[in-house]
Amino acid sequence: MTDPARARQQWLRLLAVGRRARRQRLQLLALATASALTLCLAGGSWVLTSYVSDSLGRVNAGISGTPSSGPINILVAGIDTRGGLTRRQEIQLHVGDAISDNTDTLMLVHIPADHASAQVVSLPRDSWLNIPGHGMNKINAALGIGGPELMVKTVEQATGMVINDYVEINFLGFVKVIDALGGVNVCLPFAVNDPYSGLHLAAGRHHVDGVTALEFVRDRHSFALSDIARIGDQQQLLSSVLTEAMSSGLLSNPIRLQQFLSSFTAAVKVDNGFNLIELAQELRGLRSQDITFTTVPLASLNYMTPNGQSAVLWDKAAAAALFKGLRDDTGRPARQHRHKSLTRAGVSIDVYNGTFIAGLSASTGRQLAALGFHLHRAGLNWSQHNILRTVIEYPPGQEDAADLVHQVLPGAATRAVAGLVRIRIVLGTAGYTVSGAAPSASTSSQPVVPAQAHTAAQDACR
Repeated sequence: MTDPARARQQWLRLLAVGRRARRQRLQLLALATASALTLCLAGGSWVLTSYVSDSLGRVNAGISGTPSSGPINILVAGIDTRGGLTRRQEIQLHVGDAISDNTDTLMLVHIPADHASAQVVSLPRDSWLNIPGHGMNKINAALGIGGPELMVKTVEQATGMVINDYVEINFLGFVKVIDALGGVNVCLPFAVNDPYSGLHLAAGRHHVDGVTALEFVRDRHSFALSDIARIGDQQQLLSSVLTEAMSSGLLSNPIRLQQFLSSFTAAVKVDNGFNLIELAQELRGLRSQDITFTTVPLASLNYMTPNGQSAVLWDKAAAAALFKGLRDDTGRPARQHRHKSLTRAGVSIDVYNGTFIAGLSASTGRQLAALGFHLHRAGLNWSQHNILRTVIEYPPGQEDAADLVHQVLPGAATRAVAGLVRIRIVLGTAGYTVSGAAPSASTSSQPVVPAQAHTAAQDACR
């Protein structure tokens, strides 16, 4: 007879073995399912991205397209067109119904050969340059004269860069992209109430939708420096878009990536050779701190053209050095850092008018910029207009920066103010004379807008 105790032990051992086998089968099944799901999602992402790539509008920009290796230069144009907008949308977006094919925004994106970073250089739309075959004109006219191909040729001639890809986006597409992200963050150092763009926001940080974001980057009437100051807002918004896309896990989420990319298809056009899939895969590892923004150095903000237009001139020597560095792939432009030997270029300034003297903030800002300071905002009105003496306010710990400003505004008072993020000058009826300023910014040998870089990771309210 079988010992009952021994039989029970054998049965328990068999039961345990069976349980372990079932657990192993379940684990293998789960692993296989997870692997299959990963492969499906990865494959699905590729299929969806392929679909979006095939759905994008294509244009002939006269270029070869995305190279398989080496550096990549992409020309990005924001187009001042109302195509695809209903009359209701035109009213909502405050863009009017005027027909125009000029570029409202122009940026050159350089991706080095290692594809580990990206540098974005803004080209002001009123830059007075030679348009091949058509003589001197504002750069934004090239698209209307000869389409994307002439736009590319103009930028290549002016910068010495070889453009590999071309991207253009219109007003409606811009709104859709921002909304697909769920909105983005912007920051205003002062309240804005602009009837032209429709922007009405208090000072500080805001999370905005696509319509408000468009108002934000189109606002130029709030600044004395108009389009030049607006470039800073455009860079700030692009920084926010990139930061939002990267920090939210968009690039690693096939479903969200598809939704985001789909928002482009109705209103974005690219050159015939643009390889969206390859580029997206190459840049997947980029972080917001790997992307640097700067503006081409300018020598004059108020150049009067022979035909009576107001335009801007590039600082030829500084611009040539900037683009040579990009062509040679020698790395990103030097960022702003505070060293022991602080220079004027490292001092960022906001200028407010605390008097009834018309245009005082704008003219003072131009003089400071011509002397090499980083003019962040000018043409701003202080809350009161009875300020008697000009004051230089600075964040605690930035005494060196305040001293540099005081050297050229010797009649001003200085004081530390907690909570500031940069130097703030409040102009009064005394002490506003800038020592050593050139009679006119347009004749100054100093660049009016130095090429200073910041990254997408840096606070927009810096």
